[in-house]
Amino acid sequence: MTDQPATPILAVADRPLKDHPLRVALTNEVHARPPEALAAPMRATLLAMLSGEGAAELERRYLERLCEWAGVPKPARGATHYSGSFGSFRLKWERHTEFSTYTIYRPGRFGEPFAEPALDALPKDWLAGLPGELMVGIHVALLDRETEEPDGGLLTGVFGSDSYVGARIAGGAATAWTDYRIHGDGFSRIVVHDRSLGTRQAGRFVQRLLEIETYRVMALMALPMAREVLPRIGTIEADLATLTTRTAALRTLDDERDVLDRLTRLSAQAEQIAAETAYRFGAARAYHGIVDRRIGELREVRIEGLQTISEFMERRLTPAVRTCEAVQARLESLSQRLARASNLLRTRVEIAVEGQNAELLQSMDRRAQLQLRLQETVEGLSVVAISYYLIGIVGYAAKSLKGFGWKVDPDLVVGLMIPVVLFFVWTGVRRIRKALAGKH
Repeated sequence: MTDQPATPILAVADRPLKDHPLRVALTNEVHARPPEALAAPMRATLLAMLSGEGAAELERRYLERLCEWAGVPKPARGATHYSGSFGSFRLKWERHTEFSTYTIYRPGRFGEPFAEPALDALPKDWLAGLPGELMVGIHVALLDRETEEPDGGLLTGVFGSDSYVGARIAGGAATAWTDYRIHGDGFSRIVVHDRSLGTRQAGRFVQRLLEIETYRVMALMALPMAREVLPRIGTIEADLATLTTRTAALRTLDDERDVLDRLTRLSAQAEQIAAETAYRFGAARAYHGIVDRRIGELREVRIEGLQTISEFMERRLTPAVRTCEAVQARLESLSQRLARASNLLRTRVEIAVEGQNAELLQSMDRRAQLQLRLQETVEGLSVVAISYYLIGIVGYAAKSLKGFGWKVDPDLVVGLMIPVVLFFVWTGVRRIRKALAGKH
């Protein structure tokens, strides 16, 4: 059997294809913001700066100043993340919806875990001008596997008490401890002991630990708002109950309109609260979801006698988020009840108005009948009046004829013309009335 030559594959260059404008960006999106490759020992500091939704370009330009100071490449125009080496440290900047994170990585051996944090590598004047307000600050100490794992006494000294939590993570490849408190230097602390982590693996798990604390704090931003709006919601609910009770005893249309006006004002107040809280409550749910996923990715293994990170969050974070969800559900229920009450009362007012309109129409119908009768009476009088004048004209005409020598009896002519004139006048008036009625 003779081998047939293989059919050549048509190259893209031979047949150009038009790319969608977003093709490259969307393909690269899954590779954006990769975790840093970290090797123990290493120190890290994360700053989460709350700067609002429109501060991305301001932050990028401010980061360019640091790059110029260090003589390193700047972030690309329009970039929302950046990672670069600044000699003795690495800096990673990530822009999120309403905040940005700056993570400083400082490799090398160190003595006390938090005596000289990675943050000290940044210029003080640049650090003081960072856009936004500090929402989360965390120091991390990554201990290498040659260092003996910290015992309870050392950890109590690091965290200032024994109220820390911890677990084996990455299936036992490392151990992490934290107390989720702000210490005297204004930062939280996380200690990680590397047992058998790879560099990429270490970067992923340190990033997850930092994200758990960051998104925990961001999720809790909704709790003060929930507590603030609860009294306002309670006041609206009490007013609604009062108006609902009063509705059953309403008698006049003015009273119904007054209650409807008050219900409308209560609805406006409820909608204002909903508008104020919708974004923050929605963000809290999203942030809480990220925390849950990052905890699941830690693959915790319990250390006997210590509370795990997942248990801590279940006891401390989840109830707060549930409170926000309950307030939002209560607000939605209040809006629905206000809408139902307003609709019922509006229907009642409309029925009352329709009753008044029906009475008005009946009154107008009676008036129309009276006007018709009056019109018929006036028409009868009009026939008599018109006939009287016409007969008078006939009488004058007969007298004129007699004056010219005609043998005419004017009185006889007038008498004979009376029924004729009455008939023609009456017929003419009826035709005019029918013609007018036909036009309407």
